[in-house]
Amino acid sequence: MGSDATDATPSLEEVRWRLDAIDGELLKLLDERASLAGAVAAAKRASGDTGFGLRPGREAQIVRKLLDAPRRGASNALVIRIWREIMADNLARQGPYQLGVFGGREPARTVELTRLRFGTAPRLSLVPTAQDALAVARAPWGVAVLPLSSDTPWWGRLLAEPKLKVFAALPCLAAWGPQAALAVAEVEVEPTGGDQTFWVTDSPKSAAVIVDALGQDGVAAELVAEAGGLKLFSLSGFFQAEDERLARAPGQLTGVIGAAPEQFDV
Repeated sequence: MGSDATDATPSLEEVRWRLDAIDGELLKLLDERASLAGAVAAAKRASGDTGFGLRPGREAQIVRKLLDAPRRGASNALVIRIWREIMADNLARQGPYQLGVFGGREPARTVELTRLRFGTAPRLSLVPTAQDALAVARAPWGVAVLPLSSDTPWWGRLLAEPKLKVFAALPCLAAWGPQAALAVAEVEVEPTGGDQTFWVTDSPKSAAVIVDALGQDGVAAELVAEAGGLKLFSLSGFFQAEDERLARAPGQLTGVIGAAPEQFDV
């Protein structure tokens, strides 16, 4: 006579039946959500709103809420990849969503990180220079993705282009590796409750001296890139460009170039 545990274990046929039923339910919900996304796009067009619909702050809040929800089997990576695809498809229905990727030293890795963050819905172009990628970000509905490991301090150019903002650091999960690329677009950057601010300085002082100076003013900083006489730091928290603490920091040419959510699993 079998044990209660054995009797409670479903057969393979029962498991497959349940999987088929769930697939049907998921498809119905996915189709309904896609239909609502199409309705949103139509309503925006009817009102004359043809601007870029990317809202990185709202996306981050959606992802955090999903990751905080009770789960038994779905990993963080699975949840994020599915919802990134859904949100990307939603956005691609609203306008000519496009990605310009400068691969740097590891183009395959940069493209991989781009697809993890932005899904497969937007058109992706691998471009030969950082300037070409930033040109895509200047175009309507364009996003540039550029690596942190580059001989060119492309991020320093954003000091002269205040409309272009860093709004995402890739990848968004520490489980996928250390942050290796940044995304740039003409979008509004808003605090999400767990952020890092990207700040550039031309100070010739060592990174350690600059970190110490910022720390004495209550700003936690970490060097993330250095090239061409410029240094890029990640500051813990969301800082406005006019923050007095940054105005007192070392350097003649300095400035905030954007902010992004911290990795969700840190």
